[in-house]
Amino acid sequence: MIYNLFALVLFGSMLERLVGSKRFLAVFFITGIGANLFSVFFYPSSLGASGAIFGIIGSLIVVRPTLVVFAFGLPMPMFIAGILWTAGDIIGAVGYFIGNPVNNTGNLAHLSGMAIGLLFGALYRDWRQRRIPSERIGLDEGFMRQWEDTHLK
Repeated sequence: MIYNLFALVLFGSMLERLVGSKRFLAVFFITGIGANLFSVFFYPSSLGASGAIFGIIGSLIVVRPTLVVFAFGLPMPMFIAGILWTAGDIIGAVGYFIGNPVNNTGNLAHLSGMAIGLLFGALYRDWRQRRIPSERIGLDEGFMRQWEDTHLK
């Protein structure tokens, strides 16, 4: 639950800055509801925000694939982090289906939320390119180098 809240604040604020509040809320609610509706066919119960958070992550992967995030303790591009999170959920889903679940995680909710989020990301990427082609949101590389020199010595 704490991880979901952290991910929602971190990735949600990034996506909201990029696409606006209304589009962000559409991603959050539609991917969350869609992920829960899909996963209820596979799990005894399905309720939670993790499918919506994976939807937000999926949208960010398409809208800003090279956005550097810290995942698994390392800085990496958003699309690499998404591949790793997806691989982990695929492993968890396979374990669920062969009767040896790794934990009590709704991996199929994560995967379906991610898939719906990727579709939203494709819509929003095209919308952003038409509306704001030159806008750059993110940290300046010079700023990051200066921060690294100051704080990582």
